Amino acid sequence: MNVMTEVKKQRNFAYPSARGYGAAALLLTLLPFLLQNQLYYLDTLILALLWASAAGAWNLAGGYGGLLSLGHAAFFGIGAYTSSLLFVKLNVSPWLGMVAGAVLAGLMGWFIGMITLRMKGPFFGLATIAISEVLMITAVNWTELTQGSQGVNIPYKPGFVNMAFDSKIPYYFIALAICLVPYLLARWLKESKFGYELMAVRDNEAAAQALGIHTVRVKVVIIAVSSSITAMAGAFYAQYVTVIEPYHEFSFSVSIQMVLMAMIGGLGTASGPIFGSLVVTGLDTFLRDVFQGAQGGIQAMMYGSLLVLVVLFVPEGLIPWFTRRFRSGKGEK
Repeated sequence: MNVMTEVKKQRNFAYPSARGYGAAALLLTLLPFLLQNQLYYLDTLILALLWASAAGAWNLAGGYGGLLSLGHAAFFGIGAYTSSLLFVKLNVSPWLGMVAGAVLAGLMGWFIGMITLRMKGPFFGLATIAISEVLMITAVNWTELTQGSQGVNIPYKPGFVNMAFDSKIPYYFIALAICLVPYLLARWLKESKFGYELMAVRDNEAAAQALGIHTVRVKVVIIAVSSSITAMAGAFYAQYVTVIEPYHEFSFSVSIQMVLMAMIGGLGTASGPIFGSLVVTGLDTFLRDVFQGAQGGIQAMMYGSLLVLVVLFVPEGLIPWFTRRFRSGKGEK
């Protein structure tokens, strides 16, 4: 009797979950059309999805792999500059530029991983910061190619091939598609052999080695994948805002923004970076409304305060906290 009761509970929990996914898919499809006359909020939603994809990519390495990268802006900037320069200089479609940037960033991530992940300590995190700073300096000083600190202005040539549209709705669906990549990969990691190996390495690398797991290979693969997806987000960002400059694309603040979103939502969860991005991007929109663009220091203070509150009171992140509360509430009933 107890077994049958438990099976029924699991069924009743599964069916709403399936219906919930269907409802979420319908809402995500209709949402841009509902907001098409409210461009400010649609723009905020597109940016939230964009940063959710970057935070989700960071979460694959940082949350599931335990690899604390503090210089993921390096890969974001590689994607942005690769696609933009190929388009501006050689008239290569940004779609192909996005692929090229992803490959280049993946190779960079693989290279950094092969050098640093065999060593103990914080070498990987320090290496990513160093690479990001070196790329920033290079972009600032190589003015013949990058136009230095003036940045690169991307010409507006409407058309699917040029990833440029008169409406924001196509941008929304592109951002959503990119955001789904790390989300689906994170879901896959929870069920796959590679995912089990990765989380075993994260939790206890010595024990994982004793079990025969090639720990360096596992970590290098996940950082290369994470780097590639981050570059895709960077390439889309460049096409969406139509101007990029090194002090932003390679900045430490961009790296921290990815970490912050993943931590707020929940490290090692598929939906955590998405929720964290909605919170942070929504907060940014609110601050812009209240302070009319003059929120610089206040914005940083509120971001820092939010992170401190999460670390102190909800260290596992908001998604795991809400999930635990929901399940305990169901149990009480």
